[in-house]
Amino acid sequence: MCCKGFLKTMMFIFNGVIFLAGAAILAVGIWVSVDRLSLLGFLENIEDAPPELAQLANIGYVLIGVGTFLALVGFLGCCGAIQESRCMLLSFFIIVLIIFIVEVAAAVVLFVFQPVAQKLLQELGQQVAKSIRDNYGKDDSFTGVWNSTMNELECCGYNNYTDFMGSPFVSTSSLYPETCCTGNITHCDENAADMSNAVGCFNALVSLVEENAILLAGVAIGIAALEIAAMIVSMVLYKNVGK
Repeated sequence: MCCKGFLKTMMFIFNGVIFLAGAAILAVGIWVSVDRLSLLGFLENIEDAPPELAQLANIGYVLIGVGTFLALVGFLGCCGAIQESRCMLLSFFIIVLIIFIVEVAAAVVLFVFQPVAQKLLQELGQQVAKSIRDNYGKDDSFTGVWNSTMNELECCGYNNYTDFMGSPFVSTSSLYPETCCTGNITHCDENAADMSNAVGCFNALVSLVEENAILLAGVAIGIAALEIAAMIVSMVLYKNVGK
């Protein structure tokens, strides 16, 4: 009985964590969907963008779906452990097993198709630079998205300041965005931007991911371990229900 009570407690804790994680992802998804001035908002303004990239603008809805799903899974596991329902415990095990297999398959696909992803990002860079030259300083929504992104990441353009050459903003004012000039430069013209050599937003984002790679890997491993532990505990409880 003591062991069974411990397993029920562990099952409740595991699924409580899953439920809270799902609720957090759901909240982020709602925030991203409501706030259209997000980091990926500029994808909607890129001409001739691949359909796969255009779909990234709907990431908020994906997060809402994932968060809702995880919250329901956590709720199902908690109820199954408390009520000692074999049906709920078995359903929980199958769902978590499917999620685990999908995660492993996604990791393998990302590793195998990494060169393809790099090529896709290079093509994206050319399209984004063209979109900046056509719309920055003319489209208020597009300009606002890029200003927010550059201020947040402390970067300049997708590649560098040359992305803004010929844009309506530069053609009108002969100036570049303030983030393209580092230091205390108040007049950010082409010479100042060239001397500042501000990093592009793509490289800034890559650096941010690399700096947090250990943390991201730790979170991924922790989630995998949590899923495996939850499956083991759910099966043990499933076999011992009624005994």
